[in-house]
Amino acid sequence: MLSSASMITADTDRAAAVLLGTTVKLERPPREVVSAVLAATAHGIYEARINGRPVTDSVLNPGWTAYEWRLQVQRFDVTDLLDAGTDELRLEVQLGNGWYRGDFGFEGASANYGTDLGFLAELMITYRDGTNQTIATDSQWTARASDTTSNSLYRGQTIDARLRRQPTAELAVRTVDYDPATLLDQVGPLIIRQETIKPTAIWTSPTGKTLLDFGQNLVGWIRLRVHGEAGERVVLRHAEVLEHEELGTRPLRAAIATDTFVLSGDDEVFEPTFTFHGFRYAEITGFPGEVTADDLEAVVVHSDMTRIGWFECSHKGVNQLVSNSIWGQKGNFLDVPTDCPQRDERLGWTGDIAAYAATAAYQFDVADFLHKWLLDVAEETRHNGYVPYVVPDVLKYAHFQQDFENPFQGACAIWGDAAVWVPQALWNAYGDLERLGAHYPGMVQHLQSVEPRLSDTGLWDRDQQLGDWLDPDASPHQPADAKADKGVVATASFYRSVAFTAETARILGKTADAARWTTLADKIKTGFGTHYVNDDGTILSDCATVYALAICFGLLDDTHAATAGDRLAHVVAARDYKVTTGFAGTPFVTWALSQTGHIDHAYRLLLEEECPSWLYPVNMGATTIWERWDSMLPDGTINPGDMTSFNHYALGAVADWIYQVIAGIQPSSPGYDTIRLAPTPGPGLDWAKGALETRRGRVECGWRRIENGYMIEVVVPEGIPAELRLPDGTVQMIPPGSHTYRSGG
Repeated sequence: MLSSASMITADTDRAAAVLLGTTVKLERPPREVVSAVLAATAHGIYEARINGRPVTDSVLNPGWTAYEWRLQVQRFDVTDLLDAGTDELRLEVQLGNGWYRGDFGFEGASANYGTDLGFLAELMITYRDGTNQTIATDSQWTARASDTTSNSLYRGQTIDARLRRQPTAELAVRTVDYDPATLLDQVGPLIIRQETIKPTAIWTSPTGKTLLDFGQNLVGWIRLRVHGEAGERVVLRHAEVLEHEELGTRPLRAAIATDTFVLSGDDEVFEPTFTFHGFRYAEITGFPGEVTADDLEAVVVHSDMTRIGWFECSHKGVNQLVSNSIWGQKGNFLDVPTDCPQRDERLGWTGDIAAYAATAAYQFDVADFLHKWLLDVAEETRHNGYVPYVVPDVLKYAHFQQDFENPFQGACAIWGDAAVWVPQALWNAYGDLERLGAHYPGMVQHLQSVEPRLSDTGLWDRDQQLGDWLDPDASPHQPADAKADKGVVATASFYRSVAFTAETARILGKTADAARWTTLADKIKTGFGTHYVNDDGTILSDCATVYALAICFGLLDDTHAATAGDRLAHVVAARDYKVTTGFAGTPFVTWALSQTGHIDHAYRLLLEEECPSWLYPVNMGATTIWERWDSMLPDGTINPGDMTSFNHYALGAVADWIYQVIAGIQPSSPGYDTIRLAPTPGPGLDWAKGALETRRGRVECGWRRIENGYMIEVVVPEGIPAELRLPDGTVQMIPPGSHTYRSGG
C-alpha cells in the first residue's frame, strides 16, 4: 500500500498549516484517462486539491485512530478533476495539526503523537491502453506557507486571506519516517459537512459585544462571507451557553475556541476546516459594518451516519430530550465517540460510550463507526495490558504537572467494560456475526486483564474505580464520590462483561472459552450474592444504582430480583422521583423498574422536572444532553465545578428505554431478525410512537389512549416474525404489514 510514496513534510511555524504540491505532465492526453484514484493519508489532517478543486467533500482526513498501529488511507476517485483542456496536473495539499500534533488532554498536558507532521499519497492514473502513471509524494515536491497561519482543534484557526493573493516563501521539503505496517484501508465513515444553520438572533450584549445564537448546540464551525479593508481582522469566539448575558467560556478551560480571519480587501469566504468547535453561541468582533444572518452560517460536521431511529410522543419535554440525545450523538460522533466536543478534552472516553452504545445504535447506523473504534480499543489494550480510559490513548503522551500523577492508569470497571458492552450493543442492534467475531479478541483481552485483579471471593473490590461517576449527590468538585459502593458497581459490571463474553464464545463455537467464562461468571455471581446481598434482599449501599445493575445484569434469582425491584421503587419514590444515579446507574434504572413491574415509577422518574432530572435541562433550554444533571444552576449560572459540559451524551442513555419500552420496539433476536413489539403506556403520556429502519426493513409501533384502553398501531416488514405484547398482557404473533389493535389496560 502506497509502496512508491514517501511521507513528506516541510518545516514551518508549528502552529501554521503548510502547502505541499507537485505539478506533472500527463503521459497521455486527458481524454485517454480511464480512471484516476488518489490514495492518501497523513500524520495530521490534510485537504487535497487537483487543479484547484477539492478531491473530496470530506474534512479532517484521515480522522483519528491509534496512529502508532493504525493509520487509515483514504481513496478518492478524482477522474472528473483531470481537466480535458490541459495535459498539466497540479496536486496540492494543505497539511495541518489535527489530532496528531494537537497538544491534547487538559491544560498543560500537551499530549502529541509526534513532532513532525507528514503527508503520504499516490495518484494512480489509468489510461485507455492499459498503462498507468503514478504520482507519489517524494522529496521533489515543493512547499510553501499556506493562508492558515495557525491551526489547533482546541485553540481554533487563523486564516490570512492576503496570503491567497501573494506568493509566499518556498520551504524545504524533507521525508519523515513512518511505519508502512500501520497503513490500512479506511474503516470508519468519513467526516462530512452535514447541514448549515443560520443564526436565529443577533444582538448586542451588556458589554457591547455582538453575539450570535444559532438556536442549537452543535459541532462544527462558522462559514463567514465578508468584504473589508486589507489587514482588518474578524474574530469569532464560541461557547455553548451564555452566563450573565455574555459568552460563557469558563467550561472550555484551556480551549480558546477562537477563529480569526484577516481580510484581503476583496470579497472573501472564510471556513476554518482545520478545527472544530462545540457551540450554540458566538461572539463576533471586527466585522466591517453590521453583521446580518446573510453573512454567516454554522456548518454542522460529524461522521457520516444514517439516521435509523425516531420517537415522538404527546410530551414536548420528552420529545426535546430525545432531540437532545440525537444532537449529542451528532456532536460527539466525529470519527471517535468522544465525551464532549468543546473544551480541552474531546477524548474517546470508554465509559461514556459504554453507557450510551445501545442508544447510539438505535438512533443511527453506527456499525462501521464503532467497529473502527473497537479495533483501536483492542490495539490499545494489547499494548497497554488493559483497556485505557480513553481510546485512542493520547494521554499516555501527556506531560502532566509534577505534582499531578496521571490517574488514568489500570483497569477500571465500566470504562474498561466498553470493550464488551459496545460489541454487545452492536450485536443486539445489527446481528453481524463476522463483526462479533472480530471484536471477541478485544473482549477477551479485557477479561484477562481484570481476572487476576479479582479477590478470592470473585469480587472486583479493589483498584482505582470511578464507579457511579457524577452521582448528583456528589460534590461538584468530587464527581467520583458516589453513594453506590464501588466494589458493587465494579463486580456487577464485570459480571455482565464475563457473561456476554461466555455467550459470544458459544455463538462463535469456542466451546472451551465458553466453559471458562461461564465458570468465572458463576463465581462472580456467587460472590456478589454472598457478600453484597443481605438476608432481607437489600444490597450493599442501598441506592438506586446498585439495584438497577443487579436487576438488569441478571445477578439475582427471581425472588431477590422482585425484592430488589420493590426496594428500588421505594428508593426512587422516597427521593420524590428525582434522579439519584450517575454514569453507572442511569442507563439501567428505568429498565430495572419496568422489568420488575414498576412502570409507573419509571414514567414518573422520566417525567420529573425538578433538578436533578432528565427534563430539568430541557426546561432550562438545553438542546443537547448535559454532562452534569445541573451543568447550569437554576439562576442561570454555570456549575462551579471545573468540569462541566453542555454536550455530553452519557446521561441521555435513557433514550434506549424510551425507544424499546415506551414505543415498544425490541429485538427478540440479534439484528431484529425477529422482533418483539411491546408498547408500554404509563402516566403522563397520551400517545407515543417510534420507528426503526432495521436491516430487514422498517418497523413501527405506537399507542394512544382511547376510552377504556389503548389503540395500538404497528408496521412489520416482510419476512420478520413479530410478537406483539399488548398493554392488557395479551401476546400474539402478527403477520407483516400495517395493523391496528385495541387493548384494555
